[in-house]
Amino acid sequence: MNNLTRRTLTGAYIVIFTLGGFWLHPVSFLATGLVILAGTMYEYYMMIRNTDNKPQILPGIITGVIAYSIASLVAARYLEYRFLLVLIPLVITIMIAELYRKQEKPFDSLAHTFFPLIYCALPVSLMPFSAFSHSGLSSIIGHGDVIFSPGIIIGFFILLWVNDSGAYLVGTAIGRHRLMERISPKKSWEGFFGGMVLSALSAWLLSGWLGVVRTEKWIIISLIISVAGTYGDLTESMLKRSLGVKDSGTVMPGHGGFLDRFDSALFAFPLVYLFISLFG
Repeated sequence: MNNLTRRTLTGAYIVIFTLGGFWLHPVSFLATGLVILAGTMYEYYMMIRNTDNKPQILPGIITGVIAYSIASLVAARYLEYRFLLVLIPLVITIMIAELYRKQEKPFDSLAHTFFPLIYCALPVSLMPFSAFSHSGLSSIIGHGDVIFSPGIIIGFFILLWVNDSGAYLVGTAIGRHRLMERISPKKSWEGFFGGMVLSALSAWLLSGWLGVVRTEKWIIISLIISVAGTYGDLTESMLKRSLGVKDSGTVMPGHGGFLDRFDSALFAFPLVYLFISLFG
């Protein structure tokens, strides 16, 4: 099987897993987010473990999973916001545990233990808040009296992938001016603006179907995705270059790992959610 065929098949699986999982039902929505969170955090820790730093992998992932689980229950209105305070003793416990690990660089270890909580767990933990208590695109399977719409997430990923595909195609065809050559030699300004235009056009075409917010706000969301998604991809490229690795993982043949596929989403979604919360 050649690389193009492998990438195409894996890409199809990624789309089915992501859109299908988020779209099917509220339970599958939460399960899909949990897989993305655990996968991205695990790959970050595995890359860092190959350096002189030894983060607390299991406590970090457990804390991220607990944060996501509580956030999901809060978003679904089964718990109050005050239950998020449970994270305080978890964070303190990790800091105390570092005292007993006798690492050569304990504060570097703590920094790399906590960073994925911000980089990976926080963005994914915001996703349930964009779906519960919102109306718009319905889930495939009915969910009773719960007010729930995966429209924001479905639209977000469609626009993100349109932007990425548009940037690749336009950049390959006419890209001449490098966007940030020292980090990502193949990215071009032509590709960046090409992806942005195609994403905005897609937002205009799909806004009525997705619902949740009005057409003009979907177009603004597409612009946020184009800019923040590009910076997210560049940031992960910077991380991999600093660690001397090509891909964050091998779980997705031809595409790398979870971080390679969801790096743009981790950067862009918090800003999209902020925009929706303020102006939606």
